[in-house]
Amino acid sequence: MSFVNPSKVISCSAFGLLFGATACIAATPTDEQLQAVVKNAVTPVMQQQHIPGLAVAITVNGQAHYFNYGVAAKDTGQAVSENTLFEVGSVSKTYTATLAGYAQAIGKLEFSDKASQHWPELKGSAFDHISLLQLGTYSAGGLPLQFPEAADSSDKMLGYYQQWKPTFPAGSHRLYSNPSIGLFGYLAAKSLGQPFNQVMTETLLPKLGLKHTFLSVPASEQKLYAQGYDKNNKPIRVSPGALDSEAYGVKTSTADLLQYVEANLNTAKLETPLQKAIALTHTGYYTIGDMTQGLGWERYPYPISLERLQAGNSTEMTMQAHKVKWLASPQPEPANVLYNKTGATGGFGAYVAFVPSKDLGIVILANKNYPNAERVKIAHSIFSALTD
Repeated sequence: MSFVNPSKVISCSAFGLLFGATACIAATPTDEQLQAVVKNAVTPVMQQQHIPGLAVAITVNGQAHYFNYGVAAKDTGQAVSENTLFEVGSVSKTYTATLAGYAQAIGKLEFSDKASQHWPELKGSAFDHISLLQLGTYSAGGLPLQFPEAADSSDKMLGYYQQWKPTFPAGSHRLYSNPSIGLFGYLAAKSLGQPFNQVMTETLLPKLGLKHTFLSVPASEQKLYAQGYDKNNKPIRVSPGALDSEAYGVKTSTADLLQYVEANLNTAKLETPLQKAIALTHTGYYTIGDMTQGLGWERYPYPISLERLQAGNSTEMTMQAHKVKWLASPQPEPANVLYNKTGATGGFGAYVAFVPSKDLGIVILANKNYPNAERVKIAHSIFSALTD
């Protein structure tokens, strides 16, 4: 089948600048050529990182292509496919952000609202002075990466929030945080009058046309649920925790996740409130170096070098607080940008990237957590092959 529409081909020079490409294949590569490029990018990483199974999905000009390697579970030897369900970790945050954008689009909340307006039990706490937007952009004042162990359950999280004291003035620093964006999603669901899992499963996912994306994998789909493996290659799956669904709970396939990427690339077929919701997630709110913080998604100028993209997805960016520079006003999606998001659980690693101006997106899912730099490197090798 044809891979690329010749009238919309991506130039070698553009992707060379973006991803440091050193070689290019034909402008309209055959499936065999593309398969070779993907295999060459994936195989060394799988071997070095001891990854049992990995799936890649690429969309170019609306055409989807799937490449699958290894096994979904070592004990059964079941092969990975585009329907295998993986835990996508913090890629879940983009779905949560889309739900919050939808709530604003239909008038149920405003991002400027203070958190305690939507959860009266928070009145009298620091959340009287923290906005929903600050929660959604990790700038509430220093909420940590994870809940403390003693508070990591649905019945204890309220007490944690009630006693929590900011380290920084709200809005001044970014500290990547599950309790921050998790609360953002929790309050968005409250504004819609339903628990988060219910409104996500019964409203947002169906509106996006996603039929194989789950917060809780049903019994009928368990056979497709990959087994994750930890750093010692022992079987592991994600454990329950406070606001786990909101922050890191999505399980999906490359086929469904690529459809989600395509919805982000082309919203025209979606209903108006959902178009507005996705536009809000693509909007830039503040910058740190090359990265502009959206809601869930992180945005970079296009083109950008591989090294700078890796830096934006580094451990330092995840673990350390960074002073932010707020834009004068929220900035809608510019003409030439790349969006991405990494995600991981104890036994899975995910990476999603897309370039709207090129109608190009990639999904990389694995049943082992491995370094973000390697995920970005795989994407760079694949993207750099889509050339003229």
